[in-house]
Formats: sequence, structure tokens, C-alpha cells
Amino acid sequence: MKFFLDTAVVDEIREGVSYGLVDGVTTNPSLIAKSGRPFREVIEEICQIVDGPISAEVVSTDCEGMLREGRELAQVHKNIVVKVPLIAEGLKATRIFSEEGIHTNVTLCFSATQALLAAKAGATYISPFVGRLDDISHNGLELVQHILDIYDVYEFDTEVIVASIRNPLHVLDAARMGAHIGTMPLGVMKQLMKHPLTDIGLANFLKDWEATQKG
Repeated sequence: MKFFLDTAVVDEIREGVSYGLVDGVTTNPSLIAKSGRPFREVIEEICQIVDGPISAEVVSTDCEGMLREGRELAQVHKNIVVKVPLIAEGLKATRIFSEEGIHTNVTLCFSATQALLAAKAGATYISPFVGRLDDISHNGLELVQHILDIYDVYEFDTEVIVASIRNPLHVLDAARMGAHIGTMPLGVMKQLMKHPLTDIGLANFLKDWEATQKG
């Protein structure tokens, strides 16, 4: 399973990269806004830090606007993936991007049928939002399983990015299902490293080591 960081905060990305765990980055307009910096400046810096797919989202809601923005984004760096919303105009744009060799991440996916359409349109990645579904009492991970089942049956090349990850259990369940990628905040990635028995064991080892150094 590949790990992407879902952030536009450069310091968080540098920290994640220092652990050797970051395979890519996903951003969106909200995350860029939180960074407090110009959009293009942030994207260019992220591309210098991470050698992997970097998702940057279009903001137009019509196909022509998406194509114009997406083509501009694709010129920023070879690792740019154009993030497109899962609407009719987005599917049109995804098909054209696919024909032009521009990688896409179709986002805001909340149903398996939406994911099927994205794959048929030639999406490089599909991003089901598990946390947002959980928020409205739907099973987000069940959606991921349905998508994986459909993609397996029809041998689609589209990879599944499990998005809106809120906790380590989301990561665990997605990994057990065989999801290709999980994109998560740095805080969740750091939670994956933690276990109370690890902390207790390390404290005991250090205490015993100190005892051997006395006398």
C-alpha cells in the first residue's frame, strides 16, 4: 500500500518524507488556502520535495475550464496529477486528459457506480471519501471494497486512493482490502507508528540499560 500525505503544508511534507514513508501528496483548494501561500508556489515546492504523484485540483466546473487549468498544471512538473471532481463535465475532461496522456485523480467519489464511470473515462486514480461517508452514518470502507471488487472483475487500471482518512483503523481496513493507496494527514501517519506497549517496552529497556552502567 502506498502512502500519500493529504496536506499542502510544506513543513508537514518534509517531516513525512524524513520518515521514508511518503509516496505522493494530495492537495485541494481548501488545503492550499490553509497554507496561506500562493497556489502555484506551493505546488512547485511540493514537487521539489516529493518524487511521486502530486495531485493538484482544478476549480472550474465546466469541461473547457477544467481542460485549460489541467493542461497548465501538467506543465508545472512531470509528477503532477490533475484532480477533477466527479461530475459529468469532470468525466468529459477526464476522458480527454487520458487521451492526451495527462494523469488524473477523480475526486469526491461517494458511490461505486461513480467509481465505475471514472474508470471507464480513463481515470488514473479514483478517490472515495471514507471519512465523509462515515460522518453521515454510511460505511466508507464498504464503498472501497465495492470499488475494488468492480475494478478487479473488469481489470481496470485505475488505482484506488482511499481519501478522507480520519484514523488508523481506516488505514488498517483499507490495507487489508488491498487498496492501492491511502492519503492521510500527517497526524494519522504518525499515529500508525505509535503503540503503548512499544513505549513501555522502550522505557523498560532503557531503565535496565542504565542499571547495567552503575557500579
